Amino acid sequence: MKKDFILPDIGEGIVECEIVEWLVAEGDTIKEDQPVCDVMTDKALVQIPAVHDGVVSKLYYQKGDIAKVHGPLFEMELASDGAADAKTNEPASGAAPASSQAEAEEDFILPDIGEGIVECEIVEWLVAEGDSIEEDQPVCDVMTDKALVQIPAKYSGTVTKLYYQKGDIAKVHQPLFGMRIAGSVAAASVKPAASASSNASCPVQSSETQQAELRPGKAVASPAVRRLARELDVDISKVPGSGDKGRVFKEDVRAFADGKTTATSSSKAAAPAKASSTIVATATAEDRVESIKGVKAAMARQMMESVSSIPHFTYCDEIDLTELSALRNQLKDQYREQGVKLTMMPFFMKALSMAIREFPILNSQVNADCSELIYKAAHNIGVAVDSKVGLLVPNIKHCEQKSIVDIAKELTELTDQARVGRVSPDQLKDGTISISNIGAIGGTVATPIINKPEVAIVALGKVQTLPRFNAKGEVEARQLMQISWSGDHRVIDGGTIARFCNLWKQYLEQPAAMLVAMK
Repeated sequence: MKKDFILPDIGEGIVECEIVEWLVAEGDTIKEDQPVCDVMTDKALVQIPAVHDGVVSKLYYQKGDIAKVHGPLFEMELASDGAADAKTNEPASGAAPASSQAEAEEDFILPDIGEGIVECEIVEWLVAEGDSIEEDQPVCDVMTDKALVQIPAKYSGTVTKLYYQKGDIAKVHQPLFGMRIAGSVAAASVKPAASASSNASCPVQSSETQQAELRPGKAVASPAVRRLARELDVDISKVPGSGDKGRVFKEDVRAFADGKTTATSSSKAAAPAKASSTIVATATAEDRVESIKGVKAAMARQMMESVSSIPHFTYCDEIDLTELSALRNQLKDQYREQGVKLTMMPFFMKALSMAIREFPILNSQVNADCSELIYKAAHNIGVAVDSKVGLLVPNIKHCEQKSIVDIAKELTELTDQARVGRVSPDQLKDGTISISNIGAIGGTVATPIINKPEVAIVALGKVQTLPRFNAKGEVEARQLMQISWSGDHRVIDGGTIARFCNLWKQYLEQPAAMLVAMK
């Protein structure tokens, strides 16, 4: 029988690629795992292997064409074994039972969840065997070493088998659960139930879709919904979603295209389940054992690597925030009415970005053997967040291009997501310098660990009202904060970080001067 080879996911967020070279021609006999073509993404050159034995009957693209992920790449005549396997799901010639045409068994393959992630822990199943599910309905919560991620269904149907129990470790690109697909989706399906050898070609939901649920300013929707939006010439980012967390469904797109929006929340999306503790219940007087995994394990490895490979040194100072606090108190009510939570942190971040313009070495990164220094153009400032899954350091990209209000809006969304562990890998990577606001919990001085490969991090102590002498020698109450810098002594010396801190401190102590200097 003839079968289309579907171009699988080939990287995080990649939706198309260029055909660089065909390694086979029409009429060629190919074997499973034989390289078929080289394709170029915007990140790398990738070789696509065959997943069945057979004969290539048609190439859908020419060299230099742009191929779409999850679209047919070539057509092939399956070898006898493969054809026999594929035909087991087809009705016999003549009158076929209606149920054969209406339903098909398929395994849901756990897609790429993020860059470099190969496994995850099942935190909570949101469905059970025998449950009916709808396209885009959340099926389970999984925990990676970076974040809590919700996995949605890609088809409507019935769950037939859960391959893992709560607390088990599931593998990316392996079956997560079995389902019986109903209706036209099953009739249109061209692939048999997934096997270990054909996982790579399954048109699974891309990691871009998984991460869209976590990224501010992006539409939360499946590939099928996005395809419908393109067909109807609708900007999906402007469509109000009726699903959980604003997820956009097909009916939302159609309603938007007709000039109206759905008013009620869809019942398809189940409420996210709370992550359960992995602590084994024991008697009060006894010791207990808790596994270190997920985000906590990743943090432990990162911190260990940082302190063992970076010579840290600490620099402390005191900042007078009296004027900045007064300015913020004047503005916060005005911006609250606009839906903006104006805390002190956006001022700290913008002032930090402005000081980096004069001292770009604080925004640099050193290579593995300390032979090259890379000065990063983007000021991606990370903020350490004490989340329920462990310490996360998401960052706001391009602070040098954003106003204080822009940073405040993005910071509120980012920290809210991070506190519940639902932050995307994109928001955790490519940071260039970090802030740890330990003072929000308590304490005045800390020795923060550098977030490798960055070269500096600052810890903010709590704001205290303390007596200080003014220019006239009079004692008055001032709002003061202790700050503690850690620097990479291979790259930064004490004098450099002191001068940098003085400029940053000047912007914060004289906010009017900061606003004038802002570009």
